[in-house]
Amino acid sequence: MMRSSVVFPIGEEGEGAARRTLKNRPSAVAAFLRRVNGEHDNRRVVHGIKVGIALVLASLVSFISRLYNVFKDDAAWAVMTVVVMFEFYAGATLSKGLNRAVGTLSGGMLGCLSVVIAKLIHSEVGSTIGVGIAVFIFGAAATYARSIPCIKRKYDYGGMIFILSFSLVAVSGARSDSSHNILKIAVHRLGTVMIGFAASIFTSMFIFPIWAGSELHTSMAPKFELLACSMEGLLERYFEVGADKDSKADGSFKSCRPVLNSKAKDESLALFAKCEWWNWKFGLSYPWAKYLKIGELLRELAATIVALEVCIKSSRQPAADVRRLIKEPCELVASSLTTTLRELGESIMNMRRCQSNARAVQKLRTSWLVLRLYTSPAKLENVCDSGQDLAVSSFVFLLTEMVEKLEWLVKEVEELGDLAKFKINDM
Repeated sequence: MMRSSVVFPIGEEGEGAARRTLKNRPSAVAAFLRRVNGEHDNRRVVHGIKVGIALVLASLVSFISRLYNVFKDDAAWAVMTVVVMFEFYAGATLSKGLNRAVGTLSGGMLGCLSVVIAKLIHSEVGSTIGVGIAVFIFGAAATYARSIPCIKRKYDYGGMIFILSFSLVAVSGARSDSSHNILKIAVHRLGTVMIGFAASIFTSMFIFPIWAGSELHTSMAPKFELLACSMEGLLERYFEVGADKDSKADGSFKSCRPVLNSKAKDESLALFAKCEWWNWKFGLSYPWAKYLKIGELLRELAATIVALEVCIKSSRQPAADVRRLIKEPCELVASSLTTTLRELGESIMNMRRCQSNARAVQKLRTSWLVLRLYTSPAKLENVCDSGQDLAVSSFVFLLTEMVEKLEWLVKEVEELGDLAKFKINDM
């Protein structure tokens, strides 16, 4: 049986569960504490230093006299660009920077065009009205477009910058006397934005880059471990404490909460990871979408574990002799589930294909058949009343759901290995 050597934190509850799980594994505990107390703090410090460096680089537009004489007061836009676009992850910085660059360029060009057309009206009042109408139309249209879900998810920031750039260029240009001044305003602001963009991208890419893809990858294996530990603890305590629901542990939900609440973070990391083209570890066409599918199946599995905890804490529980009857097949199923979960997590973490997947699926099905045999009506009719029979049936149904979900999970991990070209595990 393959087990993860290090469990990484994915939340406060996950950290607590991992600490309890690893209490008898000194080397893993040491690695875990280094991860919690070291790397995360170090990354925040590094991020702060990188922002400072980017700000200094962008400020050179104001510090160097020749550059300042060109851009004048527009030099401040370089610093503002760094402040608003620099993010923790390299992919997030690039994504936000591209949104800002496209929004600034398109907004500035359309703003100039709107002012030039408005100036064709040989009347100050008419020109002002023309610019006002253009600001209204483009501002309203861009705001509506930002509310469309598919646009909002990826391009919301770019839409906001478009509205800002268009409005500033159009309104400033409306008070200018010539088209040359209007174009000069747009070019200067676009130039300083590009300087801030370049400073941010350079610092984010080449000075201790923090990869969203690496974060998504390393956060996936602990989810498998958390679910395996939750399953083991739940079954162990159920068969130990008997039917007293107040004595049963209520920690499975807390242990599974980081997995259940991971969707938003996973989607953000996957989106940023797609922008990290220069991350040599994963390459240009790494299948990040597969991580989202695997995460969805893990959340379904976590929800089933929580439902299983609710089931065994119900007031209607089978008698001790019935629990002894189903203990062995239930433990066989649980052992297959946890073993397979850990093997899958280890496969993803090490980026190696697990050759025992087919055997694991076969073992899962065999253990499930044994459980169904032990819980057949013929076996239970002489030892269970109607209430006990319902409790056992619910318990077995949830275990069956877990087996089916895990089979789908095995298939998704295998497809990830094929698409990502995982190495063959020699073990």
